[in-house]
Amino acid sequence: MKRLMLLVSALSYRSAAFCSAAKRLDVEVVQAVDLPKELAEYWHVELGVPFANPNLAVDELVAYARRHPIDAILPVDDGSTVIAARVAQRLGLAYNSPEASLAARDKLAMRTAFAAAGVPSPVFRLFQVSDAQRMAGGVAYPCVVKPTRLSGSRGVIRADDPAQFVAAVGRISRIREAGEQLLVEDFIPGFEVALEGLLRHGELQTLALFDKPDPLDGPFFEETIYVTPSRLEPQVQRAIAGCAEQAARAVGLREGPLHAELRVNERGPWMVELAGRSIGGLCSSILEFGAGMTLEELIVRHALDMDTSRAARSDEAVGVMMIPIPGGGWLRGVEGVDDAKSVPLVQDVSISAGLNKRIVPLPEGASYLGFIFARGPLPGDVEQALRDAHSRLRFRIEAELPVLTST
Repeated sequence: MKRLMLLVSALSYRSAAFCSAAKRLDVEVVQAVDLPKELAEYWHVELGVPFANPNLAVDELVAYARRHPIDAILPVDDGSTVIAARVAQRLGLAYNSPEASLAARDKLAMRTAFAAAGVPSPVFRLFQVSDAQRMAGGVAYPCVVKPTRLSGSRGVIRADDPAQFVAAVGRISRIREAGEQLLVEDFIPGFEVALEGLLRHGELQTLALFDKPDPLDGPFFEETIYVTPSRLEPQVQRAIAGCAEQAARAVGLREGPLHAELRVNERGPWMVELAGRSIGGLCSSILEFGAGMTLEELIVRHALDMDTSRAARSDEAVGVMMIPIPGGGWLRGVEGVDDAKSVPLVQDVSISAGLNKRIVPLPEGASYLGFIFARGPLPGDVEQALRDAHSRLRFRIEAELPVLTST
């Protein structure tokens, strides 16, 4: 029996789907969870390693794998891709190089690689938070300010003038994980898409191309609706796939899943960013290949060098809506879920945010209220079903009270 090591964050949405895929393939799974040893023991987790200490995590994972040999390693989320690459390198397993995995995580390294390879992407500059006032006068507007490491549009803000630039930098700097160095990039207008693919020896197989029908023009870039198949012309879709493959080659990614975000305008496709992992959250659950094969099964098959020839997706339209957080506060109630589920073509509505929990919208936040899933004959019908279902949901959010200070 083949053995697969999954690197999983403690709060990941994705581990269950990968474990189910492995079970269908009769593959044994060991989950390496991002937990210190004492918490791993408390929660009866077989293998807990602290991803925040990558050197220690790599040493412990390599030591474990030498005692209990594995055939492949898969990171489930962004935070462990570089760790997986370093472990694979030391164990001699097929995977991307640590340098490529880092370039797909670090936006500065990614942009630098794109520029060197001639990949269409925004003009960029790196600057210190403390230099915001000085930088503001020399920036081309509109621009986008972002941290170099955060994902999921967290900390990404558009600025249209110097005052907005300084305000954006101040806001991002208050995000603890943002760091002291930020990127400023030219804003690229256009229609945004997401490409889900699989790399084998550097060649890209497009698994799905998602339209994002809601404009993503800022000031924040909260994603909502994904629908596939794309409604773009075939030649445009081919150009998008070509740009994504060129971008993957530029950073050195050669194996495994690829998630790429691009913008398309009259000058063609532009790379926004890519990641050496599959689509996040619960979004993958709408994708199905061949006779009921999930995206996770396809990724596991590839990692273990098993047959992936049945990876064609049907022409059926599918879509997901990541339910945005309308405002910060405490989530006290959710109404209309059953009503939303009754909308024709809607498959499910999943509320992932916990009641009586604090919720934080973008650009500071890192999550959504939940997900709506739909499928049907045409992309336009699926998109409308998602919008109709969302309109039936009502969220009761209690605004946070101001902090009172004594005088």
